[in-house]
Amino acid sequence: MRKFTCKLLLAVSAFAGASSLSSCNYNSLVEQQQGVDQAWAQVENQYQRRADLIPNLVNTVKGYSTHESETLTKVTEARAKATSITIDADNLNEETLAKFQEAQGELSQALKSLLAVTEAYPDLKANENFMNLQTQLEGTENRIATERMRYTEAVKEYNTSIKKFPTMIYAGWFGFKEKPQFKAEAGAQKAPEVNF
Repeated sequence: MRKFTCKLLLAVSAFAGASSLSSCNYNSLVEQQQGVDQAWAQVENQYQRRADLIPNLVNTVKGYSTHESETLTKVTEARAKATSITIDADNLNEETLAKFQEAQGELSQALKSLLAVTEAYPDLKANENFMNLQTQLEGTENRIATERMRYTEAVKEYNTSIKKFPTMIYAGWFGFKEKPQFKAEAGAQKAPEVNF
């Protein structure tokens, strides 16, 4: 009878210890997942801020340049495409992130073209409203980079946690899945050549 009681006590203790460890790991994973979701929300927030600046920028350029309608149209279309892709924490995966990143990249390229066109219009470059919008856009681009970095760090921490033993066991049981990372744009490894 004593042997049975000892074995039962040992089994109950092992189960209690495993349950305790499981709940700690589960809670930690929930916190990390929430951190990833929050970081993603900030990335989207900054991209939306950029999208909100574009109509004012386009209208300011339009007022000075009637010959650049093709560039203005490309910017407007790229903005429409970029803002049509909505990703929330529930549908964030490699495929949706790749589409989002592609659309944002196209918008970035269109904005670069627009800003290059403005070089031909000194009056526009001197316009206070344009300079203010350009400064806001530059600040937003910096905030986008910062928030993407924070998202990447949160994803790294979360993905590492769900791959570690014994957490990987509990992560699988509770349905925690790997989160996608941003991919560097093609050619990002090579610095642009600047000629004076």
